[in-house]
Amino acid sequence: MSDSTLAASRSGLDGGAGQRALPGFGRARLPVDVPALEPATLDALAGELATLVGAQAVRRDQASRLSASTDWAHMSPVLEPLLPGGVADVVVRPPDAAGIASAVGAAHRHRVPVTVRGQGTGNYGQGIPLYGGLVIDTSAAARILSVEDGWLTAEAGASFVLMEKAAAAAGQELAILPSTVGSTIGGFIAGGSGGTGSIANGAIWDGYLRSLLVVPCTDDATPVAVPYPENSAHAHAFGVCGVLATATVALRPARRWTGLFTSFPALSGAVAAGEELFDLEPTPRLLSLDEAGIVATYRPLDATALPPDRVSLRGIVTEDSVDAAAEVVRRHGGRVDAVRPRGPAHITSLSYNHTTYRVRKLRPELTHLQCMGPGLTRRRDEVAAIAPESLLHLEGFLTAHGRDWVSMLFLRYDGNDDLYARMERLADVEVHVDDPHTWELHHGRLDAVRAAAARFDPDGLLNPGKLPPADVPT
Repeated sequence: MSDSTLAASRSGLDGGAGQRALPGFGRARLPVDVPALEPATLDALAGELATLVGAQAVRRDQASRLSASTDWAHMSPVLEPLLPGGVADVVVRPPDAAGIASAVGAAHRHRVPVTVRGQGTGNYGQGIPLYGGLVIDTSAAARILSVEDGWLTAEAGASFVLMEKAAAAAGQELAILPSTVGSTIGGFIAGGSGGTGSIANGAIWDGYLRSLLVVPCTDDATPVAVPYPENSAHAHAFGVCGVLATATVALRPARRWTGLFTSFPALSGAVAAGEELFDLEPTPRLLSLDEAGIVATYRPLDATALPPDRVSLRGIVTEDSVDAAAEVVRRHGGRVDAVRPRGPAHITSLSYNHTTYRVRKLRPELTHLQCMGPGLTRRRDEVAAIAPESLLHLEGFLTAHGRDWVSMLFLRYDGNDDLYARMERLADVEVHVDDPHTWELHHGRLDAVRAAAARFDPDGLLNPGKLPPADVPT
């Protein structure tokens, strides 16, 4: 991308009168007034950061700024035309948790907006600096600090590959990890909600976080230890209520897992078998289900384990529960296509938004909705009437109401108005949509997030544009 193109991409943020304003998008537009950043301010910030964490950790070149200002929001046809709507002015990569705190303090002293990035997949624009400013890339702060019975403590930039390795050395495994195992723990906590292990352990705010070391956006930026359950406000909060420096997360005793690949002639049998497998002992680490149209998009296609003309139900189960799981499958009219000790990695790569990526790569006319509700499986014909050509992907998940399915529903994209009209109609058939086409927070814990933001970000510099004000409905 040329300098002129970069300038053009930034011009969409020029609001006049010394302010940056964002264009409208989707169904809502919540303006945030952030003062325009003066070149002298950015120079002073970059100089102070170089003193604090080393000049090699500070980048202002175009490639680094653009790399730190993009994510996988292009999977959404709603967000793709608008993001990146902002580009970082300065990027810093602190070497440790103390350096993260130093960078936050410097940004506050210069009154520069801060967006914190981990590593992995962000799908909603949650890590894009809508108003420019400083991006803190935490991926170099990657130390495993301790492993004890039931808990692991690591810096925000530690990857799940390293954490799983450290846990395994102590005969344990992470209770929850994202499908993108190269992701970092800070990014997962701030931007994610669950993944492998969630069918047994729920979401990340359900006891997964024993303690977080949170950096307030203030001049001194002294980190604060935030215990559970208070730290639940920082989970899936996009970094608007403090910057994560370290995290202590739950471990479980390690088990010998294997991959179970099964298939069914119809959705109903696969759903019934999956729901019985929810209660398999030990609980599966992952259960994923795909209608045949989704299986047909998987490349390279492993027709032995994933026959493209059948509904696929895949599980990561313990080696000693394979026979019991196979009996459940057969009782509901399915068959076991493969049992593979090295299958868990493959199964993980076919879960959550990995499926979105794979489907849209071959079917770009489709988009995705994140859904829950009994209508997905019990009223599938009515869902199809609202969303013709739709395809259903299901994941087992422990919710507040017990184990249930969460879904990616793929449907044809015919513009924003049509998409949101279909969302409203889906509610009539007991399908509840969690809109993945917005960069704004919109879950049921926003009051707690706003209270934490008032404490840890009194001047509103952290990831501005992502937390809607209390008086505006979302």
